Amino acid sequence: MIVYPNAKINIGLNVLEKQADGYHKLSSVFYPVNELCDILEIIPAKHFSFSSSGIAIPGNSNICVKAFELLKADFDIANVIMHLHKQIPIGAGLGGGSADGAFALKALNEIFKLELSVIELEYYALQLGADCPFFIENSPKYITGIGEKMRNINLDLSSYKLKFIFPELHISTAEAYEGVIPSQPKTNLLDLINQPIKDWKTIVKNDFEISAFLKYPQLAKIKVKLYADGAIYASMTGSGSVIYGVFVC
Repeated sequence: MIVYPNAKINIGLNVLEKQADGYHKLSSVFYPVNELCDILEIIPAKHFSFSSSGIAIPGNSNICVKAFELLKADFDIANVIMHLHKQIPIGAGLGGGSADGAFALKALNEIFKLELSVIELEYYALQLGADCPFFIENSPKYITGIGEKMRNINLDLSSYKLKFIFPELHISTAEAYEGVIPSQPKTNLLDLINQPIKDWKTIVKNDFEISAFLKYPQLAKIKVKLYADGAIYASMTGSGSVIYGVFVC
């Protein structure tokens, strides 16, 4: 089976508070982006193996392997051969790794006919990472908590064109959170998203931009350039470093 884990963008991202366990409470809107995707192939086999190509993946263990190990521990499933062709930039705020893990769970569920529900798949996905449950249903959602609380929203950007700028810059999650100061916004993000897109420029903010733009001024220049080119909304996605613009077609 071949699946295509897609990216996501954050439309607004508020860091509300830091919990005692070190995690941060957030509010954000996640929107799936099908124009950017990885390619994951999974085939049942006698012996397990994982390989990858494309963009180099740091670390010794991939999230797709972790997804397999989670299900293998609870279900009598065969080994598989996994190959991931990585195309979504890493450390870019696009959720590529989270998508890979979630799509691996969904593919394994289908291959082995486990008949796991959406809620059950989201349970396993949360064990892989806070952003992973979003990619189970893979539809626009208002996200709160550490990323595990999701509410469906009616948001459709299909009549607009998204443009992405990919800086040669990797911002780790740890680095991003070091520079952010948690605060409570005056207006709930969900209320702001319901305003016309042309108004988002002045009201919908990503809290990570403040410190990221100070440390990496080239990111701020990219956002300015997107607006100069006619974007009706532009933002850094996630904790960076990719900047996207929303354009009228």
